This record gives sequence, C-alpha cells and structure tokens, in this order.
Amino acid sequence: MEFMPHGRWPAGQERARILIVDDSNLVRLYYRHLLEREGHDVEEAINGIEGLEKVFRMRFSLCIVDVNMPMMDGHRFLLALREEAMTRGMPALVTTTQAGEEDRRAALAAGATAYLVKPVRGDLLALQVAALLGRALR
Repeated sequence: MEFMPHGRWPAGQERARILIVDDSNLVRLYYRHLLEREGHDVEEAINGIEGLEKVFRMRFSLCIVDVNMPMMDGHRFLLALREEAMTRGMPALVTTTQAGEEDRRAALAAGATAYLVKPVRGDLLALQVAALLGRALR
C-alpha cells in the first residue's frame, strides 16, 4: 500500500486512518471513541515497537503518540518514523502528562507535529486532529 502524506487520500476516500500509540487501555479506548465519532478509522498499538510494525504494514494519515511507554517510548518511535522516507511527512500528535516546556521541545525535536497535555479534552483532540488532517470537524 502506498503511504499518502499529510492526510491526503485518493478521491472518493474520505475516512482517515489514525494510529493511537499508548500503553493505557483507557486512553486508547477514549481516543478511539472520539475519533470514530468524527468518522475516522482507528488502529491501536500498546508501545512504539508495535506502533512501528503497524505503520510499516498499513497506511495512516496521522499518529497519536504517548511519550512514556514500555519497550519503546514515544520519542524513539517518532525518531524512527522520521528516519523513513515513507513516514517522514506523516503528522504525529503527542499526548502526554509531561507538561513542561522542555518536554514539549523534546517531543518536537523528536518529530512531533503537535503536542497536547493529558488529560486531553475531547473537543481539543478533535480540533487538533482535524487541523493536522486539514479537514473540518463533522
């Protein structure tokens, strides 16, 4: 499958596929509910390693990534995404409990496109995802 950068899909395909990479089952369930309500297709991964496996098997418009995860954290996941030409331009939204300015800068330096601090309000997540996909909210 060919990767379509920046959420651009071929004509006739309106649904974006979004990957949630977070070790918290509750967070993944919450984000899935919100994103599916907005009309997106959602896949999940419990850590960066599983996330990379999915990214290199499937086409995604956007990744939502936690920072603190076992086996491979969000920063290492983002660095690996940015090393590959096919995923270099894919938007990546970091959602984390780390609220400091240094934390935000570290995530952006690793390859994050946007940064939200948990707990993330549903309306803010929907707005940020729509902005990163270049779409209007439903």
